[in-house]
Amino acid sequence: MREEETALMSACAKKRVLMTVDPDLADMMSAVCAAHREAHERGAGVDELWAQLTELGLVRLTGSEESGGSGAGWVEAAELLCAAAFHGVSAPVAEHDLLACWLLETAGLPIDASRRTACLLDAAGAARGVPWAATSERVVVIWHDGAAHQIADVQSSALSVTPGRNTAGEPRDAVAVDVATLTGTPVPDAVVVQCRLRAALIRAIQVCGALDRILELSVAHAGERIQFGRPLAKFQAVQHLVADIAAEAALARAATEGVLAEAVRTDWTSESLDFLVAVARSCVGHAASVGVRNAHQVHGAIGTTREHRLHEFTLPALAWRSEYGSVQYWDDKLTDHATAAGVDGLWPLVTGTS
Repeated sequence: MREEETALMSACAKKRVLMTVDPDLADMMSAVCAAHREAHERGAGVDELWAQLTELGLVRLTGSEESGGSGAGWVEAAELLCAAAFHGVSAPVAEHDLLACWLLETAGLPIDASRRTACLLDAAGAARGVPWAATSERVVVIWHDGAAHQIADVQSSALSVTPGRNTAGEPRDAVAVDVATLTGTPVPDAVVVQCRLRAALIRAIQVCGALDRILELSVAHAGERIQFGRPLAKFQAVQHLVADIAAEAALARAATEGVLAEAVRTDWTSESLDFLVAVARSCVGHAASVGVRNAHQVHGAIGTTREHRLHEFTLPALAWRSEYGSVQYWDDKLTDHATAAGVDGLWPLVTGTS
């Protein structure tokens, strides 16, 4: 591999932010997550990380200052999510700040310091795969009472919660409640639609962070591992594997940056957001397939061991790409948008031109 190719791949492997944020803030977020990962190996859990994030004003990063938040925006929140994913740190920051507390603030309901998550109940008052429900103090639930959507901020002890895990080992619990016992606050259907899109974008951002680390690990291993008397990075087949990871990660990031930028620019009011989220989630989903497959091929047997950190990023990438809509679901959504646009409308849809 030529020196310029090695330099390019090493640059691609470095952690990047989704959009421009204050460098000092980005460095602080990365340092906090890196320090917690080291502390986690010594037995530190989510509670210790949560306390530190609370002290730094990061658990409600996007909440208004009037409601006790830090008054930041989605760009800063995206950087925090990327930093956590990049360092293999798992915590309910997104569910608490960007979903649960946002819902309460939107509905004009009070927000205390309790740790929260959120879920959408089905007609039977149940939800599956709810992130961190068993370890949250309160759960913001959404349901439809036949006339309108309602939300309520419910103590976890008042719910039936069955603990579960996703394939990465993160809490994904089953929740059930008799909605007739709840006192709800009505919210417009648009709030529920935006909540779904927010959740989908959250997972796309997290997968981008994981892919960055997968790429970094693959570049480092290919450069360090000696096989048949020379580094793996000297073999053209390995170069192609790593280059494909870099290309797919860049495509996923570009698509995710696109929807994030549009969401920030329009304050989540753009009519194109559903299409853009579908684009991002489709790109991210397929990028995760290539990234995980190629990274494990580059690492060989050592990449499958618990001692090696690769699985801390490949397993979450695969789990996250299937949450809040599977890859097939978002591929179908993308197809529906393209079909509805028709021959004359497809190019304007893709390019964002009228």
